Amino acid sequence: MGSEKHVIVIGAGIIGASIAWHLAKAGARVTVVSDSGAGGVATPNSFAWINASWGNPEIYFRLRIRAMAEWKRLAKDVTGLPLAWCGGICFDLPPAKLEAYAAEHSSWGYGIERVDAKRAGEIEPNLVAPPDFAVHVAEEGVAEPVPTSKALLADAERLGAQVVVGNVERLALAGGKVAGAIVSGETIGADEIVVAAGAGASAIAATAGIKLPLDTPPGLIVHSRPYRKLLNGLVHAERLHMRQTAEGRIIAGSDFAGGDPGEDPEAAARDLFVTMKSALRDADGLELDFHTVGYRPTPADGFPIVGRADGVGGLYIAVMHSGITLAPAVGLFATREILQGERDVLLAPYGLERFAR
Repeated sequence: MGSEKHVIVIGAGIIGASIAWHLAKAGARVTVVSDSGAGGVATPNSFAWINASWGNPEIYFRLRIRAMAEWKRLAKDVTGLPLAWCGGICFDLPPAKLEAYAAEHSSWGYGIERVDAKRAGEIEPNLVAPPDFAVHVAEEGVAEPVPTSKALLADAERLGAQVVVGNVERLALAGGKVAGAIVSGETIGADEIVVAAGAGASAIAATAGIKLPLDTPPGLIVHSRPYRKLLNGLVHAERLHMRQTAEGRIIAGSDFAGGDPGEDPEAAARDLFVTMKSALRDADGLELDFHTVGYRPTPADGFPIVGRADGVGGLYIAVMHSGITLAPAVGLFATREILQGERDVLLAPYGLERFAR
């Protein structure tokens, strides 16, 4: 692939960083614009789980499986990405529902192992109460979100991309298509614009007359101080999802996206941390460091919005909640569509036009 198109990517979180890297790799002239710098806003507050799990239809499962494979491809192209294929153990559903989930996803080719308490204790020996029945998926992993975004943007800059820190006031239009973006009072011209600004995408798209049906529910995640290794992988217990980061922090939410922080997030964070600490052996010295409340960009039907915006030429939208999992596939597919006009079949259900129907 190759192109001399100038593409502005608005957003420096994991989705914007991946799209920018793929575009630069393909030969486009790329300008990344963000008012928050590398890492974006939602990405730093992510649980950062790479997976194809949960109650999704098979067509979405196929996109997520492809994205997991694309992470491995991307890790070969960009050295030093902080990925870990640590596996995940899940027991946050009633046994009958967990078995139904395992049977369905196994039939789709997902590598699910059904485990008892003995095997669960071998996988995660520091669990105080290993479950009698759980499922384990060894191929799931994590991408440390901010370092991964920064690594992609740094390599995009090496490939010629420019990263600009500034506030996108509005999109500039001419003749029914985008002509650029007004950034902190200055106009940056472009042939194409990608809006990958997470929770901020709606306001930016609205300046071009495009309505994004987007919700931004809050999610509370607690972060411990760095500690010795207690967890081998991801643990999804009832009302407690947790993992240990590369620097030794244990992070947790009441689910993987973070739970509702309520009216007193600090109190909710303290309670959640107590629950997390009590679930782990040898955690007496574990201390709460801080909590985050992230606002997850979630399209109204729960599925990604990836594709061109009808009625405005040169405008591409990429906004979704499953940003960590989907980032490498969305970056690759968006680049092909923007530069070559080729839309991957896996993206077919996820255009903005579905909401007009």
